[in-house]
Amino acid sequence: MAIAWVFPGQGSQQTGMADGLLDLPGAQERFTRASALLGRDLLAICSGGGEGELVDLNDTRNTQPALFVVESLLVDALRAQGRRADLLAGHSLGELVALYAAGVFDADTGLALVRRRSELMAAAGGGAMTAVMGFDRAELERLVADSEGVVIANDNSSAQVVLSGTPAAVAQVSTNLQCKRAVPLAVSGAFHSPFMAEAAAAFAAELDALPFADAEVPVLSNADPTPSTSGAALKERLRRQMTSGVRWRETMDALAAAGVDTAVEIGPGRVLSGLFKRGGAAIATAQISGPADLGA
Repeated sequence: MAIAWVFPGQGSQQTGMADGLLDLPGAQERFTRASALLGRDLLAICSGGGEGELVDLNDTRNTQPALFVVESLLVDALRAQGRRADLLAGHSLGELVALYAAGVFDADTGLALVRRRSELMAAAGGGAMTAVMGFDRAELERLVADSEGVVIANDNSSAQVVLSGTPAAVAQVSTNLQCKRAVPLAVSGAFHSPFMAEAAAAFAAELDALPFADAEVPVLSNADPTPSTSGAALKERLRRQMTSGVRWRETMDALAAAGVDTAVEIGPGRVLSGLFKRGGAAIATAQISGPADLGA
């Protein structure tokens, strides 16, 4: 019997997701430090308020830091209760929370990395992403292989992927693919694709300057969904994350193969829990989205 903690990324944010968190030890300080680092009131933004131009929670420059603070505080609360995971994994931004949960770096380091990552991703332009559902995988892989300028960015499950690349190439593949739905995403760039090379190089320079400790709990990375505790290996995998795909389908399979019978989604929403359910893996799910769930 093994338990995995999994951490969602962008798309899981919800207005009010920080409600009640200030009652947790260290929460006020972490929000204050995050707000000082960003130059805006992150707690107010989570509540749907805030003043100034950059106050939209769905702006990636707010989404990523907000999710990191919320999820890391829930991790701290679980640790304080003496609860531990056997394996850790996170989807996109969630991978940084998984590394924090594994003790690879502290909260301040995580916040600094998330701020830089979000700024770089916000500045990346000229790309497009489209989610496609209900398709034949062989046909999808053939269309992608035959098209320049498009890759599978998020391989979320056997029935859901996200394409990323130039607007023309993404549109061509999603139009030609026989699928149940194709939904363009409201993003500014071709995330998790080779088109993020410049941003990835800048983020790698940030990573190179920071020490990564060996993980206390094995982490499965987006770029390499095999368990690892090596700080050096986990840093190298994170360095590749921005230009490589999120291999979540393989992550779920790897967790099942490792004997995980319960995946606890730590953060707002049930996005990852839904992927486990639709992915067919024999893994039960649970959610820790706020303080009320900690006593369950």
